[in-house]
Amino acid sequence: MTELTGACLCGAVRYTITGGPHSSGICHCRHCQRTTGTAFSVVLIVPEADLHVTGPLATFEDRGDSGKPVHRRFCGTCGAPVRTDVEAMPGIVFVKAGTLDDTSVLQPSVQVYCDRAMPCAPLIPQTQNYPGAMGA
Repeated sequence: MTELTGACLCGAVRYTITGGPHSSGICHCRHCQRTTGTAFSVVLIVPEADLHVTGPLATFEDRGDSGKPVHRRFCGTCGAPVRTDVEAMPGIVFVKAGTLDDTSVLQPSVQVYCDRAMPCAPLIPQTQNYPGAMGA
C-alpha cells in the first residue's frame, strides 16, 4: 500500500499514514454513533507508529466497555473527529475514514457492536460481524 493522507474539515490537522496494508472496519456502538452523529463509524485500523499527525488535536476522554479510557481526538477548530486511541488496545489507532483524502482504499472487513446497529443501516454481508467488541 502506498502512503495515505488525510485532514480534518478545515485542514488545520493533517496526517500521513505509512506502512500497510491496513485494515478497516465499521463500529456500530452508541458512542461512535454519537461521535459521528450518524449510524456508525468507519475507521482505518493503523499501528500507532504508522500515523504521523501535524496540527493540534483536542481530546475528549470517553470510557469503553472495558472501563479503560478511550481518547477521542478531534480538530479543536472545526470539531472534525480524526482518530481514536483505545487504551484496551495499545499500539493501535483508529483513524476516521471520512478524513482520508482518498477513500477508495477502504474495504471494511469487520463490523463490531452489530447488536446496536440502527435498523436504517443494514450490515454489509461480506464482513465478519460481531455482536459486541471483536472477539466478544
